Amino acid sequence: MVAQALACEWNRAIRARVFKKIVKFALLLSTLSLSLVAQSQQQTPQQTGANPPAGKEAIFHRAMTMYAAKNYGPALRAFEESANMGHVEAMMHLGIMYSEGQGTAVKVDEAIAWFRKAAVAGDSQGMCNLGSIYYQGRGVPQRFDLAMKWFHNCAVGGNDQGMFNVGVMYRDGQGVPVDYAEAMAWFLKSADAENDKAMNAIGNMYQKGQGVPVDYAAAAKWYHSAANMGNSSAMFNIGVLYEQGLGVPADADEARRWYAKAAEPPTPSHP
Repeated sequence: MVAQALACEWNRAIRARVFKKIVKFALLLSTLSLSLVAQSQQQTPQQTGANPPAGKEAIFHRAMTMYAAKNYGPALRAFEESANMGHVEAMMHLGIMYSEGQGTAVKVDEAIAWFRKAAVAGDSQGMCNLGSIYYQGRGVPQRFDLAMKWFHNCAVGGNDQGMFNVGVMYRDGQGVPVDYAEAMAWFLKSADAENDKAMNAIGNMYQKGQGVPVDYAAAAKWYHSAANMGNSSAMFNIGVLYEQGLGVPADADEARRWYAKAAEPPTPSHP
């Protein structure tokens, strides 16, 4: 009897729990159906005739398309819209447009402001461009120390142009003592990243014996590497080697051929 009573009590408890679950499930279905009804009552952008606002990435890509087509006015406005939404690369492009007077009058203060915003946000090209402003003294007092600071930050971030610029400053003693070994180290890092200006600079250091023994064969090797990437200065330098017979047999015809190649207009690059 006790067993039957316990079984009966247990069955009642089970039925009670099952009933509660059924009620909860029914309530859940009711909630879901209400939610679905509410969603079905919301009008889509197509029904209202309104499009959702474009994101900063979409606006940036639209700006790049207009910039490539040299439609600078609308590109400037689109870059500004994207930059104000936090797009870092748009900030850097705005700096370039204000610096070069594209779609606007040249406004160096605006260029610096946008380059700085991009640089502070971690954009290595923004850092490099800000360094160039201080290096050239464009609209600001020339400051090699600030140029080196931004070039170095840019180079550490992996930007090959920044590496090349740091090398130039060590080679020429701008803001730092002349240090050919340090210059060569930065030029080599930049050349490893396929920077043709760095390759040409390395060739020049071997030709002049700056921090390394004079080695015309090494100079020719680096000049050819840069020339193969379209560097006209390197082509001219190869011409000098042939004209003067430095590391190669003197050959006036070959020299003229390289001088002529150096004088050719650069081949336009395609995006």
